[in-house]
Amino acid sequence: MVIKRNISKEEISQLPKASFPGKIYVIQTEAEAEKAVDYLSSRQVLGIDSETRPSFVKGQSHKVALLQISSEEFCFLFRLNLTGLTKSLLDLLENPAIIKVGLSLRDDFMMLRKRSPLKQQACIELQDFVHPFGIEDKSLQKIYGILFGEKISKSQRLSNWEADVLSDAQKLYAATDAWACLNIYNRLQELERTHSFEVEPLPEESTDLDAANQQS
Repeated sequence: MVIKRNISKEEISQLPKASFPGKIYVIQTEAEAEKAVDYLSSRQVLGIDSETRPSFVKGQSHKVALLQISSEEFCFLFRLNLTGLTKSLLDLLENPAIIKVGLSLRDDFMMLRKRSPLKQQACIELQDFVHPFGIEDKSLQKIYGILFGEKISKSQRLSNWEADVLSDAQKLYAATDAWACLNIYNRLQELERTHSFEVEPLPEESTDLDAANQQS
């Protein structure tokens, strides 16, 4: 596989849409959170992301409303605006034995700490993780497009994440983002393990190579 360094918005727009293929669970009580964490604690690697209700008024802000945590098969949407950060969730985020993969994790955890103090452990930031593979783009949508040839819809990003009932579109959007982080990590781990990738040459590298070929 040749890994591109960048992908344009125009190229992204032409790609087929990616969506989480597994089962989505909406978690709205502390008891449900405990059951979900019981399952998630059995996994070695998880994808995570969060959503916050957007503010369209200057000076107004909201606390993070949703924390989505995904395995390959199941994604759990923890409605923090209803439950807060439960002890079971905090234990999971602070568990050094379970890898949590996400993008822009610094921002996610900054928002989560506004709900409760926590010291996250075993976290992998994809913006750093993709660097050795030559990927220069930093957005989840572009990284996913480069590696999978599919696009992640961002249409629900500015929707109301504190709504009484999350829409099917919101649930699928949230689950897809967390799952995509896990998918990216798994794909890169596999490429590294099998040594089955090469990085797209830089433009000047291509020019030098062409010149060398012409001379020979």
